[in-house]
Amino acid sequence: MAPRVLVSDELSETAVQIFRDRGVEVDFQPKLGKDKEKLAEIIGNYDGLAIRSATKATEKLIAAATNLKVIGRAGIGVDNVDIPAASRRGIIVMNTPFGNSITTAEHAIALMFAVARQLPAADTSTQAGKWEKSKFMGVEITGKTLGVIGAGNIGGIVCKKAIGLGMRVIAYDPFLSAERAQEMGVTKVELDELLAQADFITLHVPMTDKTRGILNREALAKTKPGVRIINCARGGLVDEAALADAIKSGHVAGAGFDVFEVEPATESPLFGLPNVVCTPHLGASTTEAQENVALQVAEQMSDYLVKGAVSNAINMPSITAEEAPILKPFIRLADVLGAFVGQVTENAIKEIEILYDGSTAAMNTKALTSAVLAGLIRPQVADVNMVSAPVMIKEKGIILSEVKRDKSGVFDGYIRLTVKTDTQTRAIAGTVFSDGKPRFIQIKGINLDADVGNHMVYISNTDVPGMIGFIGTTLGEAGVNIANFQLGRDTQGGDAIALLYVDGPLNDDVVAKLTANPAIRQVKPLVFNVD
Repeated sequence: MAPRVLVSDELSETAVQIFRDRGVEVDFQPKLGKDKEKLAEIIGNYDGLAIRSATKATEKLIAAATNLKVIGRAGIGVDNVDIPAASRRGIIVMNTPFGNSITTAEHAIALMFAVARQLPAADTSTQAGKWEKSKFMGVEITGKTLGVIGAGNIGGIVCKKAIGLGMRVIAYDPFLSAERAQEMGVTKVELDELLAQADFITLHVPMTDKTRGILNREALAKTKPGVRIINCARGGLVDEAALADAIKSGHVAGAGFDVFEVEPATESPLFGLPNVVCTPHLGASTTEAQENVALQVAEQMSDYLVKGAVSNAINMPSITAEEAPILKPFIRLADVLGAFVGQVTENAIKEIEILYDGSTAAMNTKALTSAVLAGLIRPQVADVNMVSAPVMIKEKGIILSEVKRDKSGVFDGYIRLTVKTDTQTRAIAGTVFSDGKPRFIQIKGINLDADVGNHMVYISNTDVPGMIGFIGTTLGEAGVNIANFQLGRDTQGGDAIALLYVDGPLNDDVVAKLTANPAIRQVKPLVFNVD
């Protein structure tokens, strides 16, 4: 059955056709986003929801989306999506961060020109029949220093365009390497240096706890007298009241704002001030950008629903279409490793360590870790998946660590999962052979080689004679057929384990008979989904 997607906001026919061409059934209702009750009534029928900004994917709507797997936002902002609620329900949230990059960067440059030459005020004056040529004295862009706060995707484009305009560009970005800054032709500086040197400042960072109010009253006081400030990123990055005071005092010469602390912005301390240019969040408002993000969201959602590829997800590691088939068997391995430990561990888990050895260390380990955690939690929460599992682990306060190391041992690459409780430590390792099937290769430090089946039995016992016969006879008398029987021990007479691949589940009576043997410490029937 083809996956179904609901488009509840305006998307172009070309974008809608992309869904159809890739085998996705589309229900195109572009006005539905404004009808919350109707949307909630039908959302349970769809695998995907494609939106712009009109549709509000609230916690209430997400609760009604019983089959939803992905929400795609045609645009960069996801303020209209309750991401924590979606993550808890295992719904991937995607955006399209690159579709409007050029458009937003161009808008920042346009505002910089408008503020430098007082264009809006000059236009209003001229069209009013005045000729106030001497009133609108501007400044040149060429030769000035532009301070870019955030030199990522959009900020990087601004840097390139500014250099082309003959500006000296300095950038503050904790994630910008010295090598990358050199490639871009910019000088990397600390924030205080940028504030002191820049003739123009433009912001291109997301809204986080660290960036909120990054240009507050204290920071604005450190800026170079006569500075002009541009914000096309997010409202709240700049303290608007403090900036208004700095403009009134003459310390700041002007500002260009496309975003505001409260939107729609019907009022702001910046409104009405001289040489302040304001636009109603037009950064992405070009025909090209709107079409680009629509096409991108259709491609991304289709790739996920049809191929399992994940790109530009807010709450899930990306998996490219190229690596998806390569990663798939290892994701299945990661899941069964987690599922094994989740089924045999009876006490609350305090710590989790995942070791990626050899070839697995070079893979997309974020995705593999999500799969391990999903398998680990599934015995307690049946509908957990790779999106919701990391959220649940974090909410439980469990310590999670990843370790990567080069190839060591006989296997090209393997994954080892270790969990700690208040009373014990459990560890299991596995790999994928050439047939693409997962194999258990070590349990409790004891080596073995076991296929993974839908129904298995794990037995921990003391190494004494007669255990193979006892286990085989007990299962045979109960009519349970053994497909594979693997044994291992640490030392003669020490700890031993048995891992059986059986054709069907064990009932409680069989488990009780096995457990009655004084040499057996634990019997755990296991269920895996490996078909």
